[in-house]
Amino acid sequence: MAHQATPERRARLGRTLGPEPTAVSGVVLLLPGGDEVSSRRPSPLLATASVRALGRRLARAGREDGFAAHVVHYRCRGWNGSEANLARDAAWAADEAVRRYGDVPVCLAGVGMGGRAALHAGGHEAVNSVVALAPWLPAEDAAAPPEPVKQLVGRQVLIVHGTHDGRTDPELSFRLAARAKKANRDVCRFEVHADGHGLHQYRDEVLALAEDFVMGAVFGRPVSRPVRDALAAPPPLGLRMPLAAGFSPSRR
Repeated sequence: MAHQATPERRARLGRTLGPEPTAVSGVVLLLPGGDEVSSRRPSPLLATASVRALGRRLARAGREDGFAAHVVHYRCRGWNGSEANLARDAAWAADEAVRRYGDVPVCLAGVGMGGRAALHAGGHEAVNSVVALAPWLPAEDAAAPPEPVKQLVGRQVLIVHGTHDGRTDPELSFRLAARAKKANRDVCRFEVHADGHGLHQYRDEVLALAEDFVMGAVFGRPVSRPVRDALAAPPPLGLRMPLAAGFSPSRR
């Protein structure tokens, strides 16, 4: 019996969240969390649970403007060192969005390890904005190159981190944001006081903040004053902006 080669794993885009727009004028690619090292294929439902609520919220907010939201299904669940598998899959997803929809602005929005992937792949020519929620970043090592930030020049960047995150160090995302801000003024970072990795305590406020930022970045809508202030303020003020209870994008 002839040996059959194992099919190569490929990344893919999930179905659009919510009704599919008749004419697409913007895309958000949702990047779930992952593991530092793993060759296993992600479980579809468990892996995407962390980004689905965000995707549905963004799809609903941008429906009239033709916003398409897709979850990115990775080839494997691990970053895997220099392979940077999740960042490569994020870049592939941006290519696929261009192939499907043409020259429209793309937002990369990731959680945990997906936040790191969004930041890495933010240099793709179609990407105009990046959202990283509780991004996983490697501990700083003098022998290793720092996380790149130059690819974020020309993009609008939002980082959100809980101050009590026990899985991903919020201080590391602050330091990355500070380096990125030197090259790109359109970087802001919000701190969610006393919240953990899942940002569950202030879930509604985090989703409202992401909606406010993304609708402004992709469609040019007016953003709320806290976002304007965070983008305009010099470090460290605009990178340690507190996310207030009751935040709503309707409060301009």
